[in-house]
Amino acid sequence: MVKQSSRMITGAHYGLRDWLVQRVTAVLMAAYILLLAGIVFVVAPQDYASWVAVFNHQWMRIATFLFFAALFWHAWVGVRNVLMDYVKPTAIRLILQILVIVSLFAYLIWTAEILWR
Repeated sequence: MVKQSSRMITGAHYGLRDWLVQRVTAVLMAAYILLLAGIVFVVAPQDYASWVAVFNHQWMRIATFLFFAALFWHAWVGVRNVLMDYVKPTAIRLILQILVIVSLFAYLIWTAEILWR
């Protein structure tokens, strides 16, 4: 039997929520990739200036940011599940989970900085 406090510390949330997050983020990422492929097919950017022109539109920046937010959330669920399955000592697992959270959050901030500078 698993102690309830251990589940709360390590973030064990098995079930429908994780399954749904993985599927929704995958659908969002697939939709963005199709959108980007369509834009590349229609606009056919050949140089840096034409790529900048594609990402000058606010809706494209928002779509790109949402893509990366979905990517990082998708990655978090997957990495967290791997850590819960294979890293048994609670303290080490918690430290690794915190490192992953901080890294993914830093990447999200970096993405926003790149898109809106």
